[in-house]
Amino acid sequence: MATSQAVLAQALPAASPVASSSGVSQRKPASAALAAPFKGSLAGLRCESNGAVVAKSSRLGVDIGIVKEAAGRSIARRAVVTASASATEPKNILMMGGTRFIGLFLARELVKAGHQVTLFTRGKAPITQQLPGESDEEFADYSSKVKHLQGDRQDFDGLKEKLKGTNFNIVYDINGREGKEVEPILESLPGLEQYIFCSSAGVYLKSDQLPHFEVDAVDPKSRHKGKLDTETLLQSKGVAWTSIRPVYIYGPLNYNPVEEWFFHRLKEGRPIPVPNSGMQITQLGHVKDLARAFVEVLKNEKAYNQIYNISGAKYVTFDGIAKACAKAGGFPEPQIVHYNPKDFDFGKKKAFPLRDQHFFTSVEKAEKELDFTPEFGLVEGLTDSYNLDFGRGTFRKAADFSTDDMILEKLGIKTAVAA
Repeated sequence: MATSQAVLAQALPAASPVASSSGVSQRKPASAALAAPFKGSLAGLRCESNGAVVAKSSRLGVDIGIVKEAAGRSIARRAVVTASASATEPKNILMMGGTRFIGLFLARELVKAGHQVTLFTRGKAPITQQLPGESDEEFADYSSKVKHLQGDRQDFDGLKEKLKGTNFNIVYDINGREGKEVEPILESLPGLEQYIFCSSAGVYLKSDQLPHFEVDAVDPKSRHKGKLDTETLLQSKGVAWTSIRPVYIYGPLNYNPVEEWFFHRLKEGRPIPVPNSGMQITQLGHVKDLARAFVEVLKNEKAYNQIYNISGAKYVTFDGIAKACAKAGGFPEPQIVHYNPKDFDFGKKKAFPLRDQHFFTSVEKAEKELDFTPEFGLVEGLTDSYNLDFGRGTFRKAADFSTDDMILEKLGIKTAVAA
């Protein structure tokens, strides 16, 4: 894993068709400066004129633009997260949130491991809902065990009143956005053993040296500044804490249009507009792998007062995501068109679901300290998402092709609507 990530970091093409500066010195073995676009070979990889990253070495494998992890890793490690979590003595867990996406999968993992889980929500969404692919028996078992506290976490006095006299010893904060939201919880639970927080890799300061490590500089102007403030607050309170920083999360019931954005276009047989060269490198992690990582840090002394990047083991280009989504949904090879975002005024609309830059992290720390290994490869994970969600006709946001049409019209490309 570390080897393949280091090799990739040395061979990354630039995000834009315009050549960027190169030659920045490496910070550590798995980190390197991004180079300008090139055609040729480097460190076991060959970058072709169309931007595809191809492995030359037998130690690396490639699938539709995805750089795979080094061969020879033990598949048996995939089961280690759940096994370790099951070995933890039962805990009384308060989960802030838990009725959509990450929380839905995490709460089930915790209940299956024998913990008592109480969801704190405003009560506007159903406390339990049957997951796609979940049997009636599994859903009934989960529903009979999970508990609920109704309230608004922004009402600090009300929150303290709700928590008065409770004996929660673990908090999973899935929907926290500001440090001030955490203080009333800590004040109300003096016997708290661990506070586990869902942060974001979006806190990192944009850099020419990638992947991002947990020790890298953060951006105080990030739109995730509140999550940084929460991490700082936890460090000052003397409670054992752990913070998880996911990159892009995907999977069934995803409320962010990551894979859904591509699936909508593939279903209609439309070209997929991708900004600039399409060779921007990023990283996606499956929600079920993220849930397992959250369980793994529970009462794990190695994880006390630590931050972990959690995502997939592979990096992928924007073009590679489009191709992976097509393969996952059984669609033909997609028609990918590239455009310069500076040529358009999209107003407040978002023409592409991902930030237009190289953006990915190292998960080596989680691998070493938590023995974390993602279960899902990218195509496998996208297939799971498609089969359990979009492929069943369910999605969170209706398709909006207005920005696509602007791009295609300017490029002189006609669209053929799927029958």
